[in-house]
Amino acid sequence: MEWADTGIVLSVRAHGETSAILEALTREHGRHAGLIRGGRSRKLRPLLQPGNTVALLWRARLSEHLGNFAVESSRARAGALIDMPQALAGLNAFTSIVRAVLPEREPHGSVYEAAEILLNAMAKGDFLHWAPIYVRWEAGLLEELGFGLDLSECAATGINDDLTFVSPRTGRAVSTSAAKPYEGRLLALPPFLLGSQNASCSVRDILDGLKLTEHFLVQRLFEPHGQSLPYARSRLRDLISRESK
Repeated sequence: MEWADTGIVLSVRAHGETSAILEALTREHGRHAGLIRGGRSRKLRPLLQPGNTVALLWRARLSEHLGNFAVESSRARAGALIDMPQALAGLNAFTSIVRAVLPEREPHGSVYEAAEILLNAMAKGDFLHWAPIYVRWEAGLLEELGFGLDLSECAATGINDDLTFVSPRTGRAVSTSAAKPYEGRLLALPPFLLGSQNASCSVRDILDGLKLTEHFLVQRLFEPHGQSLPYARSRLRDLISRESK
């Protein structure tokens, strides 16, 4: 059996003296692993860095086998990401979330396409540009897995303007007026999750967005399986929080 696809490198671990096992988020085959012979060589090590996009050819005798990858460069961005602390933290959060919540070999093309947009933005280094995209990516991941937020109208009144909060129980938006009696128990809804992708935002908005998606990642994906939020994701939030003071 064999297939060809593109994939974003998530992790690489040594296997034997010269080989490596690559785990990638692929466009058509989901989160997928394979053995790369000679993967620890000087030639391949720079290619097999998290955040890079690679062209993959997977071969195996049976579909359930680990299989072997042949790999070629498609888009190298790891070097730029490693040189920027915020972007590196974002990359580590991204890879840790994908590895924790996406089932192996289950296609999620929209998650992959959004990840390409996110990582390309990260590589440019403008934090206030890529951080909202990261929050949107997590919100899209929740939706793809069946736990999307409903930000279309107020859960209490049905109006679709002045939406400023989200119910931590239902994931539905709440307007400012309807939220007043419960404001301390609701999650802030940053404007960039309602507007266009070019909407400006502050660091406070980004932190509100990270807190919002984190709550539902934990509530709906991690806690039901007895898991905790990955450390890399918590570190991203903490890093941004410290830099905002």
